[in-house]
Parts: sequence; structure tokens; C-alpha cells
Amino acid sequence: MSFKIKPLRDRVLIQQLEETPEKVGNLYVPDTAKEKPQIGKVIAVGTDEDLQKTVKAGDKIIYAKYGGTEIKYDGENYIILSADDILAILG
Repeated sequence: MSFKIKPLRDRVLIQQLEETPEKVGNLYVPDTAKEKPQIGKVIAVGTDEDLQKTVKAGDKIIYAKYGGTEIKYDGENYIILSADDILAILG
């Protein structure tokens, strides 16, 4: 898939993965009370060669809770992260 947003240098474009709705007893926890998800799917990787050897499109990653810049493109929410905000790759 060719994506129109191409991150530069050590940046990574990810899509947040939604968590399943949480319940406490019979009550659902509202979105305002939930923590931000910290797991995302890599959509595109910047031009940094070391980063391209480590992370590739399709990888699932864990990223810093307050890292990155949120953007909306074609009705979808994405985050552009610095490589430093990536904490782990899920295997």
C-alpha cells in the first residue's frame, strides 16, 4: 500500500490500535476516564537508515504515553513519533 504521508529522518507514522471496551461490573468505563492506548501499528518509516533496519511498516510497537504528534488524515487518526518515543516492538 502506498501511503501519501512520508515521515522524515527519524520519524515513524503509526496508527493507534483501539483497545477493547472496558467494563467495571455492569458499567462501561467512558472514554474520558480511559488511559490513552500505547500500542500502535507502524504505517510508514522515515529516511533514517538505522531506523529502517529496526522498524518496518506493519510492526506493532509500544510507544511513550505522551509521545508524538496526533494528526487526522482521510478520516483516520495517526501519530507521528520520534524514534526515541518507541519503547518496544511486539513480536
